[in-house]
Amino acid sequence: MAASNLLTLIDDIASLLDDVSAMTKVAAKKTAGVLGDDLALNAQQVSGIRADRELSVVWAVAKGSLLNKAILLPAALLISSFIPWAVLPLLMLGGAFLCYEGFEKLAHKWLPHEDGKPEASPALSEASSASDISAYEQDKIKGAVRTDFILSAEIIVITLGTVATATLSEQIMVLAGIALLMTVGVYGLVAGIVKLDDAGIVLNRSSNSALRLLGRGLLAGAPC
Repeated sequence: MAASNLLTLIDDIASLLDDVSAMTKVAAKKTAGVLGDDLALNAQQVSGIRADRELSVVWAVAKGSLLNKAILLPAALLISSFIPWAVLPLLMLGGAFLCYEGFEKLAHKWLPHEDGKPEASPALSEASSASDISAYEQDKIKGAVRTDFILSAEIIVITLGTVATATLSEQIMVLAGIALLMTVGVYGLVAGIVKLDDAGIVLNRSSNSALRLLGRGLLAGAPC
């Protein structure tokens, strides 16, 4: 009897994990577009940081992103439990924001406007004081975390729309899984992008001509 109950429990757990895996896969596909936007914006936000501080800044932004999602997840679950009708309007608002964001980027690039030059970020020289460097980094981190909050909210709402009819335990597991997956994926890639120039420099010093060519390609494609 005990063995039969254990097998039933294992079967239920396997079935739950299978459902969660399927819903997580669907949610990941639906949030892929926001993931690309999140990746591009955060890579841009941490540009201009000293090379030896880039990974530390990316790590600080990643921790801020996890905090954002820790705030957004309970809010999403409360919406799903008490006002599930709000999921669709939130999805529409998120879609409208993404449309506006895409149009604004294209308009800024192609349509005439008062200031045709991109806003320059304040450069830090080697002579800058430690307090100036720290303040500059903190400003960058705060800006990146604010941007991440909006994009994280979009990811959570899209995921919530995918699991709106699921049980509470399935919703918690899928939302938590997507939150961790997106955070690790985005900031792991951001860390790789901001260190492309360092990898290019190392390869460019190689005695192998193919590696030097690859290094020059990385340097040309690395963000400024």
